[in-house]
Amino acid sequence: MRNTKTNELVLTGLFTAIIIIMAFTPLGYIPLGIINATIIHIPVILGALFCGPKKGAFLGFVFGFTSCLKATIAGGTLSSFVFSPVLAASMVGTSGIFKSLFIAFVPRILVGVVPYFVYIGIKKVLASEKKNLWGTVLNAIMSVFLAFGIYAFIGRLVEKMPTAACAAIGIAVGVVVFAVIEFVLVKKGVRVIPFVYAGVTGAMTNTILVMGGIFVLYKNAYADAIGVAGNAVLGIIGGVISFNGVIEAIVAAIIVYLVGLALNTIKPIAAK
Repeated sequence: MRNTKTNELVLTGLFTAIIIIMAFTPLGYIPLGIINATIIHIPVILGALFCGPKKGAFLGFVFGFTSCLKATIAGGTLSSFVFSPVLAASMVGTSGIFKSLFIAFVPRILVGVVPYFVYIGIKKVLASEKKNLWGTVLNAIMSVFLAFGIYAFIGRLVEKMPTAACAAIGIAVGVVVFAVIEFVLVKKGVRVIPFVYAGVTGAMTNTILVMGGIFVLYKNAYADAIGVAGNAVLGIIGGVISFNGVIEAIVAAIIVYLVGLALNTIKPIAAK
């Protein structure tokens, strides 16, 4: 019991250090040509899985604190104020303090909680008598998600490509991935799928709650900051979620699976 707690404390400290290093260096982002995929949430997701949701929430808090601090000190983007209570207060008044604190901290804290329960829940489902059926359903959902991500990515990368062609490529990739998972990795499904879904849900929790928070709390201020009409904000936010969010989720799924599988041989994940 003591060794388990010691291991969790060591991992928590390690993940905390990684988050801080990623937040203040280019290591927190992967260049994908026309976007940078954020990967700072990945140590938070892994921390949630291997150290439990309480320590995962702490790591999420650290992630939120670094984003708040960086936005306040360094700025860097037109929308930095949504993460900085200081900048927000100067733009929209006292209410901006609480709005920015919510956007900076709440989504990131939940990134350290949601993936853990998703992992445990899917692992239990795949251990049931209908694991093959559930495995196929989960694979189908993941393949559709990937197909949509490829469709959005190609649509942005090659603007002149017809929508039908982008959709066809996305569907083709989704079908191939589904076939590979079903016929090649099906025996490892119990090991693969929970990690993949933990990565996806962790990344999407961050993206959806941050962008959703911006729309609900800062719609007009955000529109003014980026120089668009207020009625265009929803489309921009939808584009970020469907493009950046999906790509980041795919990256998170791959890294969480590869790193998680390696860590699981040293410290198996147990229900808290």
